[in-house]
Amino acid sequence: MNTIKTISKMLPHAKITPHRSAARGHSDHGWLNTYHSFSFADWFNPNFTHFGSLRVLNEDRVKPNSGFPTHPHRDFEIFSYIISGELTHRDSMLRKGAEGGQSDKFYRMRRGDVQFTTGGTGIAHSEQNEHAKDTVHFLQIWAIPWKRGLTPRYHTRHFEDDEKRKGFVPILSPLKGGPEATFEQEKLAEPTIDGTIPIHADFVMGAGLIAPQGKFEWAVGAGVVESSKRKVYIHVPMAKKGKAKIRVDGREDILDEGDSAFVDGVHAGDKLTVESVGEVEAEVVVLDTA
Repeated sequence: MNTIKTISKMLPHAKITPHRSAARGHSDHGWLNTYHSFSFADWFNPNFTHFGSLRVLNEDRVKPNSGFPTHPHRDFEIFSYIISGELTHRDSMLRKGAEGGQSDKFYRMRRGDVQFTTGGTGIAHSEQNEHAKDTVHFLQIWAIPWKRGLTPRYHTRHFEDDEKRKGFVPILSPLKGGPEATFEQEKLAEPTIDGTIPIHADFVMGAGLIAPQGKFEWAVGAGVVESSKRKVYIHVPMAKKGKAKIRVDGREDILDEGDSAFVDGVHAGDKLTVESVGEVEAEVVVLDTA
């Protein structure tokens, strides 16, 4: 998953379909400006219900001193990827002002942080922008777990931008033990890729910051997945005032900020090239699913 200097051979067997920003659902609630890549809340599009185990990708901006009050989750793997600003995650059992230090149950997230929740049998938390003046911009992503009724838990980890400028950085990878993980493996919560957050799904997430004319390569499946038949969803957050653009696998279609691409028909081990063709570095999120 390192930077490469030339475009690798295209993948003729890959079907790559742009998902334009304008095709997303959009709602502006005043305190929340949100874009839905997949059907969510009151917005439904039968063409965009899920992609493999990827169920939700919302690109959210939440104004200062507002946010999502305590709400429950169940039987989804849910993660927040912070692009800018500050977002405070707080478990429902913690009283504001009496949380103690930062922990998986209470975390004030900033750029580079990823907060992860296994909803399982049921969990409740809030996500608030408690900053006095800055809007928080983040991706909220949901994946369908490999089984229901899991034990709820949280994880939080930071991923440095300097590493993302060297190549795609793995963010999430499947829990060691897979769907039949033992109680001890669940307790240890070890991911198949060191330094990532474990997810209860045949699913890998990566992120990179690609300089103009730079090219990164994503190894489909990241060498750790169960299923050899893969789907990859590539998203360009609206983070660079419209000046970032990418090309996937050397194809003609250019993806602008807010756009994504469905990559279907690929297999574990395929090399998928992402090239930055805009004026500024492009932030790119890769979601690799069975």
